[in-house]
Order: sequence, then structure tokens, then C-alpha cells
Amino acid sequence: MTIIKHLSVALLSLAAFAATPALAAELSAGDTLNAGNLDGRLQDTFEGHSIDSLLTDVQKRLIRDEGLVITLKHSEPVKLGKDYLAATKKYSGAVTYDPDTRLMKGWKAGMPFPNITEDTPYAAEKLIWNHHVAQPTKNFQDYPKFAYLFVDDSRGLERRQEWVFKRFYTKGRLGEESTEVGDGKTLFKQLLYATYPNDIRGLGLYTVRYDGPQLDDSWAYLKSVRRTRRLSGGTWMDPIGGTDQLNDDIEIFNAHPTWYPEYKLLGKRTVLAVAHSSVKAWDQGAKGDAEFPVVDLANAPHWNPLDKWEPREVWVIEAIAPPEHPYSKKIMYMDTQFPRFYMADVYDKKGEFWKWFDYHLKTIQTEDGDTGIVSSAGFTIDYQRRHATIFILSPDARLNTPGVDPGDISLRELEQAAVR
Repeated sequence: MTIIKHLSVALLSLAAFAATPALAAELSAGDTLNAGNLDGRLQDTFEGHSIDSLLTDVQKRLIRDEGLVITLKHSEPVKLGKDYLAATKKYSGAVTYDPDTRLMKGWKAGMPFPNITEDTPYAAEKLIWNHHVAQPTKNFQDYPKFAYLFVDDSRGLERRQEWVFKRFYTKGRLGEESTEVGDGKTLFKQLLYATYPNDIRGLGLYTVRYDGPQLDDSWAYLKSVRRTRRLSGGTWMDPIGGTDQLNDDIEIFNAHPTWYPEYKLLGKRTVLAVAHSSVKAWDQGAKGDAEFPVVDLANAPHWNPLDKWEPREVWVIEAIAPPEHPYSKKIMYMDTQFPRFYMADVYDKKGEFWKWFDYHLKTIQTEDGDTGIVSSAGFTIDYQRRHATIFILSPDARLNTPGVDPGDISLRELEQAAVR
């Protein structure tokens, strides 16, 4: 009996030991999270945060079910432009928010509301205003070439297109004697047009965004009739030329703050995001899948990002879409230090998950020697259609190119680009 009793105690002790969860480990930069190891690493930590807390529910789902692999990177500070910070310090104290009109007053340049906390009244609305008027790109985004990759989950890369993007800010200008140019009515002027392949060459859009709640003025160049046509103001929520993106999805959120009827601040947390993209997005000297190293084109579903992800503190903002919008809501993740979104989870009218946006940020030197932030790659993945459109920025992207004035971003320029 004694032997049997001791044996029973030993077996019970062994079973208890086996049932005890493994001690959490501190992961290292370069470690990966994938479908094979995710569940075993959720209680592990990285820079003091549990992996479980660093991943959104959508990220976990995509790792488990869609082949997403996340490679860890140690966090590092994001360097903001000196003129951007100086303008924020100089002008933000005079800015107020009117909850009745949902408009702000007194803004000139920089972030209008730099000191948001979770207890700030109308915090979500103010964060959206920061995003709307204070992108850390300085005065002119000059992208002579970017690619759209169209990817199917079974066939892989279907086709690619090359486009030009130019956005000239007429208000909120930094490092100049005046913070605005022009008639004082507009916020920016924008050109977006295709250059490759030849069957879409010249197709494009000229947009004027006003410094007010009125809808954009937009004109499209139509190759079939070789002329431009003015579009209705509702184009802000229309698809961009056969892509999986809406105009509203440029840089994740591209609407005037009053066009969405409601915003909710869901909280502040730390997530894994690409704040310092360390992978060459477009290797123009390579061929085949290797030309775009930031995308896992070789392996199904052929659209997953390949980069390094670091812990970043973010605001989580829910944007409730208007009834006529294709979406019901976007849940967006904005850096707490500057108003750029890293990711968004998009839901259809039934409240079901539809799309995931994932943008990879990179700090570059502006043409005047300051600092700005660009998206080196942007992933718009439609999980209902099983299709993706991936934005890839070429290495020759510039910020604050000198010698440009508002007249250079015009309907005439769109028309001339179509016949070059």
C-alpha cells in the first residue's frame, strides 16, 4: 500500500507540473510570430508588453488564418520636423473646437490639439482634426512614381500600375513667412494620375479640398473622349479606378472630419506597427516577385506584408460612416505622438469584418533639409472579395520640393499629363 500511495502522489505531482503554464519568455528583436507559434507565445513579452496585448484581434486572426508573419523590431523614437514642432508650439494655444458645428477655430499651422488625453472633451474629434490638417509631410507631397499591385489570393500578382501623386497644401504651411497661400478657401490641391500601362495612361483625378465642410471639387480625365469631366461631390467615398481602395482610404482616412457623423475614442494601447520601415519597398533593379520585397508575393495569399514591427503607443478611434458610405465603420490606430494611422479594421453594413489597412511609415529628409514622414507601402486587403491593392512608393519620393506654387497643381496639369 505504501508503494502504491507514494506512486500515486508522484503521478499527481507530475500531472500538476505538466499542467503548469510555461514561464513567459522575453522575446528578442528578429523573433517572429506566425501561425505555428502564436498561441504558445501570447504570454511571452517584448519590451515589457505581453504579445497578447501587443496584437489586435484582427492581427491575431490574420496570423492564425491568413499566413501573416510578424517580425519583431525594437522601438525607436520617431523624429518629427523642426518646423512642424515649432508651428505646433506657436499656434496650438489659440485653437478651439466647437461641438455644435464640429469645426475648429483659430488654427494656422501644426497640430491644433497636441495635448490630448483620454479625459479630454471631444478627444476623438480633436484627434481627427489633427490628422486632417497636420500631416507630418510639410507643404508638398511629390511622388513622381508609385505602384499599385493588384493581387488575387489564388493567382497572385495579376497586374501592376504606376501612378503620380501630388498634394500641395495651401494652408498650414511650415517654415515660410505666411502659413497660407492662395485665396484662403482651400486646404490642399491634389493630382492623381496613371502613367503605366498604356491602356490607362493619363487616367486621373484633380481634387480641390476646401478648408470647410463643403464637399470636394473633383475633375476626372476620361481617355475615351480625351477630355475632363467634373464629378459630383460624393466622389470622396468612390473607388479609385478599379482598386480595392476608396478615395476615402488614401492614407487610411481621407475625409473632412464633419463628413463622418460620429467618432468614438476606444482607448489608448500599445500595438505592433511598422513605424520605421526597414525593408526596401521597391527594388527597381530586381525582376519578378523580388522587385517588391515588402510583399510576400511568392506565398499564398500573396499579399502579406514583409517588414519589421515595433511597439507603438496608439489611440484607437472608431469612425462611424454615413449611411450612404460603403462601410459601416473604421477602427483606426493612430500614433499618440503624431497624427498618422498605422492600421484600420473596416466593417461592412452588416457589421462583419471586410478590409484591413496596413501602412508602413518611414522618415525621410525633406528637400529643404527638414524631416517628414511618408508611407513607403500601404496594404488594402479585401477579405470578402479575396483581393488586395498594395501601394508601393518609389525611392524618388520627395517632400517639400522647391519652386512649386498652387497653379502647378491644376486641371490644366492633369490635361497635359494625359497627352505626354
